[in-house]
Amino acid sequence: MSGRSQPVLAGVVTALVGFASSFTVVLAGLRAVGASDAQAASGLLAVCVAAGLSAVWLGLRHRIPMSVAWSTPGAALLVATGAMPGGWPVAVGAFLVSGALIVAAGLFPALGRAVAAIPRPIAGAMLAGVLLPLCTAPVRALVEVPRLAVPVVLAWLLLHRFARRWAVPGALVVAVAAIALTTPVSGLGGARLLPAVELTAPVWNVSAMVGLALPLFLVTMAAQNVPGMAVLVGYGYRPPFGAALRATGLTTVVAAPAGGHAVNLAAITAALAAGPDAHPDPDRRWIASVTAGIGLALLGLGAGAATTLVALAPPVLIEAVAGLALLGALATALTSALAEPAAREAAVVTFVVTASGVALLGVGGAFWGLVAGGVMLLLFRRRSDGPTAPGSAPGPATASSGPASSGPESSGPDSVAVAASPGGGRVAGD
Repeated sequence: MSGRSQPVLAGVVTALVGFASSFTVVLAGLRAVGASDAQAASGLLAVCVAAGLSAVWLGLRHRIPMSVAWSTPGAALLVATGAMPGGWPVAVGAFLVSGALIVAAGLFPALGRAVAAIPRPIAGAMLAGVLLPLCTAPVRALVEVPRLAVPVVLAWLLLHRFARRWAVPGALVVAVAAIALTTPVSGLGGARLLPAVELTAPVWNVSAMVGLALPLFLVTMAAQNVPGMAVLVGYGYRPPFGAALRATGLTTVVAAPAGGHAVNLAAITAALAAGPDAHPDPDRRWIASVTAGIGLALLGLGAGAATTLVALAPPVLIEAVAGLALLGALATALTSALAEPAAREAAVVTFVVTASGVALLGVGGAFWGLVAGGVMLLLFRRRSDGPTAPGSAPGPATASSGPASSGPESSGPDSVAVAASPGGGRVAGD
């Protein structure tokens, strides 16, 4: 393969895998918080274009393969949160505030370091609790719509064994075929196959800011931006974290009125563009991330057709495809949550409260999971810091989130340290 075409092909593969693996999660999340089909299609188009523009800008500006994607864990959070008082306009307001917080993290390194310092067990447990409802969907689909779900799950299993990268896209293809074979042609009447931008004026209230905007910011930072930087550092790059946060945060703010929930650095698809398969020369791999950005923006033009597909399918089948895409992320999050014995019970409390989906004072379970886990962690820390009997061993070390790798030295606005991510920096399905 010629040196010129190799990074371009890698970028095309990155865009296709990133889009096909998790666009169903995005649509499910947007619809869960109150979007109509047209608004959900607009939101998918918005995050595709916003992510694409961010990737092109960062790649051309810094000559580093900084892949950008939508926040898949953030979309799963929307599913777990559900509709809030005030409906879709309130959700749009939360998207905008979350984007502004990402910009602030890029402008003020201390804020980025504070997010990265969230103990890994607590961050992993919160993410696992957010993902769990979607990850149970394949089981429910096998019971509720076995004729459609069995071929999808079998295709995923076979491809996961022999061509893991294409497991979710392959399952999606089988789901599309199953839907096409079981849906009357009349069902397509009046369907809008081309997306249109649907702008919504944002509305703000306190419960949405605490229950959606803040958790969306935290899960996007902890489960996407931080591990995305760790992947790049692992391949020998010294990426400007602050610049990346400012670019993705600004595009999130711009995309929010059109329904875009969050744009961030890619995690697993970052490896497709930053690794040696993209190009033997690390200085040429930025072409792959730029190509992926262009490809993702173009794929956004299919948001209308994708939304029509989701509308025609039984909801549990689409959730099942989304759940299959997130199983790897759930496994990684659970491993991270339970890795440190001293914080294990606090992590379990975080997971249980988050997965419960309980809403208190209008605030969703993700926030209360963090609060409950933090309180438990403080109690354990106080107990382990107490006096020890003569000759006895010190108590177990408390959970912490020290950096696994570091970015640029702390000497400027782009010098936020890259801390260890939940599960070591890999999140399935960007």
